[in-house]
Parts: sequence; C-alpha cells; structure tokens
Amino acid sequence: MMTEAKLFSLLRKYNQDHILDHYHALPPEGRRGFLQGSEGLDFDLTFSLYRDAVGAKKAPVAVGAIGPAPIITIPKDPAGEKDRLEACRTGETLLRENKVAVLIVAGGQGSRLGFDGPKGAFPISPIRNKTLFCLFCESLKAMSLRYGARIPLVVMTSEQNDRETRAYFESCRYFGLDRHDVFFFQQGMLPSISPEGKLILKDTTHFFTNPDGHGGSLKGIHDSGLLKQLTARGITQLFYCQVDNPLVKMVDPVFLGYHRMAGSEMSTKVVRRKNVEEKVGVYVTVDGKEAILEYSDLDGRHMQAVDADGKILYWGGNTAIHILDLSFIERLNLHGFALPYHRAARPVEALGSGGSVTKMEGWKFETFVFDAIPLATKTCCMEVVREEEFSPVKNGDGVDSPYTARLAMSNLFGRWLEEAGIEVPPGILVEISPLFATDKEQFVSRLNGKVPSVEEDTYFGE
Repeated sequence: MMTEAKLFSLLRKYNQDHILDHYHALPPEGRRGFLQGSEGLDFDLTFSLYRDAVGAKKAPVAVGAIGPAPIITIPKDPAGEKDRLEACRTGETLLRENKVAVLIVAGGQGSRLGFDGPKGAFPISPIRNKTLFCLFCESLKAMSLRYGARIPLVVMTSEQNDRETRAYFESCRYFGLDRHDVFFFQQGMLPSISPEGKLILKDTTHFFTNPDGHGGSLKGIHDSGLLKQLTARGITQLFYCQVDNPLVKMVDPVFLGYHRMAGSEMSTKVVRRKNVEEKVGVYVTVDGKEAILEYSDLDGRHMQAVDADGKILYWGGNTAIHILDLSFIERLNLHGFALPYHRAARPVEALGSGGSVTKMEGWKFETFVFDAIPLATKTCCMEVVREEEFSPVKNGDGVDSPYTARLAMSNLFGRWLEEAGIEVPPGILVEISPLFATDKEQFVSRLNGKVPSVEEDTYFGE
C-alpha cells in the first residue's frame, strides 16, 4: 500500500519537488486519491530506465551482425509434407493430453477504429459481425471439442479496459467456454517521464502512465499467479497471439508439433514480406542468435537486401503469433524480469502549473514479447500463408483495417468453398463459423458431399 511517508521518500529520492508541491496543495480527499492512484507504480524501475535511456542517447548501442534465420518453409515436396504431417500428429497429442493453454494480449481500446470499447469487442466477421473475442473463443471451443481437450484461455487486459472486458465476457456467457477455464490479468503500468527526468501529472490525482508493452504479458502472467496455476494443471505450452488478428489459427497443431519436435522454448510464425518497403518486424539472426528486429532498427541495406535470385533476403515478417514453454516464462522471471525495456517519445497533454493543460514530450518505457527469442536455448520459426493467417486490424481505413480483414476472411472462406467444388460469384461474401469448421479439410468433410448453391452472401453456422 502506498503511504504518504513512502511517497514522500520516493519523491525526495528522485528530486521530484514539483510533485511534492502539488500534493501539499491538494485537499485531504485529493491526497487520498493521489495515494491510491500511485499504488503499484514502480518508480525505482522508471528512474533506472530513465538513467539508462539518457546514457544510451550519448552512446548508441550497435544492433549487431545481422544474418538470415532458419525458417521452416511451407512444404514444397513429399519430405516437407511428411514432416508437416508428423508435426500435426505431435501437436494433436499435446492438445489431447491437455498440455496447451492460450494467452490473448487484449489491452488495447478500439479508439483508432472509431469504436468506444475494448478492441476485442470490435465487430469484425464479414456477415454476422461477430467480434474478435467471439471468433477467438468459438475457435478455441471448436478445437476443444475436436480434440476432447480442456484448453484454458488467459486474457491480458489493461487498466483502461479490464472491467469492461470482464463484463463483456460475462454478458456473452464466455462464448460457450467453461468460465472456470477463462482467466484475466491486467497489464502492468509504468509512470511516463519528461526528457528532463520529471514525473508527469495526468490530472490532479494521477500520474501520466503507460502500459509496459506486450512483453509485459510474460511478466504479468507470472506475477498474477496464473503461470503457477497453469503449471499445476499440467500445462506445458502457451499459445500466444494478439487480439487484432482475426485470422489466427488457434492452437494450430502443426505449429505446436514443430515447436515440440525442435525442442524449442519459444517459436514464431512468420509470413513473407510483401515488398522491401513493408513496415513489419523481421525474423533474422543477430550475432548468431535468432531474433525479431523492428523495421525501424533495420537500415535500408538490410530491409532492401535481395538474394542471388532477386528475392527478399530477410523475408520473414512477424505475425505476433508464438508458442512459449511455461518453464521458459518462469525462467524469464526468475531474477527479476529479463526482457529489455525500450524508450519511446510521444507528445502528451499533461497537467501543468496552476492546473493548466500543457502539451509536452513524454518518454514511455515498454517491453516487446519477441525480445524473449534470443534468450531461449532453442527456437523455431515456421512460415505460414499470409492470406490464411495474417490480417491485423490496426487502422480505421486503408491497409490493416476492418475492411481489409473482413475481405481477407471472406476470401479465405471462399477458397474453402471452391475446394469443395462450390462456385462463389464475384462480390459474394462468405462466412464460416469456427464451430462449423476450423479448416478447409473439416469444412469439406462437414458438407458430406453436398454442393449448396451460393448466389448471395452466405453463412455456414454451427
């Protein structure tokens, strides 16, 4: 619990006299609110990161020697197909033995999409307008039924959307999942700080804070006690994805199988970059260790590099879909959280002197989940088809928007129909519920030889 004495000691330690003056000017009720709003914030970590960031600005750290990474490509011959089949069988065994849980990172709001609420509650499917959460949960339920498995779902929320997300799941009756297999924890928050090393006020009783990044999910699942609970249930693998990609192939047995067969502690799915200009994290090696580098950390020489055949050399684009061993996540938290923090500058509207709102620059510190890859003893990377598994919803319109995601879903389902011998006229939308089929093979099997006519927007439901 944050006490007045503890707060004063922290503020004096880091020369935050402006915050002390502000606190003393508050009425008793405001002081209580300020102490409550300060609870759980790690000021020591923030100022340690600030000192490191100031030092890094003076002496930039080189990225290291970059090279191509080994990636399991989409099978092109019988040997590749044989390996894929073995991986599928291995992954299916993991599912049947109840060794797999799912973590969905869902701390964001839908504000960039013009939606007032958690991003996971955004309606996205082409015909029925099912939400992102609904699609994920229906897929998880379908896979649970398919393999006779109990697959726990863990959802990382944020301070901003935790209450609303929990209420949404409750109102939707957990989308048919067993509520005792659905868990939530909040993403960690860190105080933002000015370039001069001063804490920033959001309002009279709250510091300006920022989420600790999607890498914080690996800290939060540990600190919440959920990692220990999953381990006690016999879970060994955690399937990780972010809430903004409706094409995620939930607990993909092939991916699980490759992960297990490689003895990997952390595995990644990638897609081929569209072109050398695509702004996406890239799977590479850095000083011989597999890693993902943000496009902003790769210079033009590497981003535009091609091989002898003129094809993109560093082609593995990050999909933010991973599998992690629970024992690896435990090790990342064994002696304090192991992932590095990154500094980002952003404009903020803060409470200035005299209670006025002031625009200024704020520094935030966050972690990236893919920074765990170089820390793993063994890793694995698997190529998937972009059109089948990757269409994130990040922007209100244009690329990576609801329009492009709905179109990608409809086109994928349309190809399933064509595989079943069903003609889909141009302009027709198609939606297939995960509870009807989770892949084209199951879809064809469910049709049982029937060839329905598709002359208008068509939905195949559970």
